[in-house]
Amino acid sequence: MGKNGQYRPEIADVSYRPSLSAPIGMDVVGFTELLARGERRGIDLSAPQRPDFHHLIHVTEGTLRHRVDFTDCAVEEGGWLWVSSGQVHQYVPADLTTTRGTIVIWQPGFVLADPPFDQSPLLPTGPHARAARLTLRHLTHEYTDLASLPLDAHLQTLRTLLSVLLLRLSHVRPDPVSSAPPDDTFRRYSAAVARDFRTSHQVADYAAALGYSPRTLTRATLAATGTTAKRYLDARVLLEAKRLLVHTDATAADVSRTLGFGEPTDFAKFFRKREGRTPLEFRAVARGQT
Repeated sequence: MGKNGQYRPEIADVSYRPSLSAPIGMDVVGFTELLARGERRGIDLSAPQRPDFHHLIHVTEGTLRHRVDFTDCAVEEGGWLWVSSGQVHQYVPADLTTTRGTIVIWQPGFVLADPPFDQSPLLPTGPHARAARLTLRHLTHEYTDLASLPLDAHLQTLRTLLSVLLLRLSHVRPDPVSSAPPDDTFRRYSAAVARDFRTSHQVADYAAALGYSPRTLTRATLAATGTTAKRYLDARVLLEAKRLLVHTDATAADVSRTLGFGEPTDFAKFFRKREGRTPLEFRAVARGQT
């Protein structure tokens, strides 16, 4: 809350700043070190933050509560949670003092593995759990053993081990949306949406720019995510609208302009059709003001 009880949240953009000894592009930290870094850098871990790097959180003791883009979750002992670059998330700092675990952070492009589209916590069991723990231990060992290999070989080792860990975790769920990795068509479409969703809201525009037909983009998106290309695009626009409404004091008209709508009424219709309430009604409920 701000002065006079006014709600004045904002999203803290967090850039990648690894420890001085970390290899280029990747870092491994424990929960205690995360708290210390937040204090040194003036980052309120309980406040909304939007890092420009990926997080893979593994809890080894206790339960860690976490909020990722309006979804509250609890990562239990033995559990894993992937937070993708650009997602808005918040910690419960008290949990970081009572639980133990490891966080692997890395910049986009460090590995080729894609994030899973279902990003709720994973709790592997049996062979999956043992293999994931073993891979993380190996990754952590290689991360700290900076001197025994040339830098290029050290980085390649870390990329390989992190890819193995992500691949292992991607097969934990019994019924994934697709057993095949997303193809190049969807990768290109997803990257274009991430870049241009604030200015382009039509699948046909992306299809023309990428050299595909709208039908091809829809087939590729259905195979990768289980939803159509249009719904995937609209969901991305809606998510950013929710972030701005909840975590900033921007007016609905401001959000409309930021997201490239011609008129605030167009944005209001878009939002209400997909969310079932007006932008300001959503803000009030999300902030607990009604």
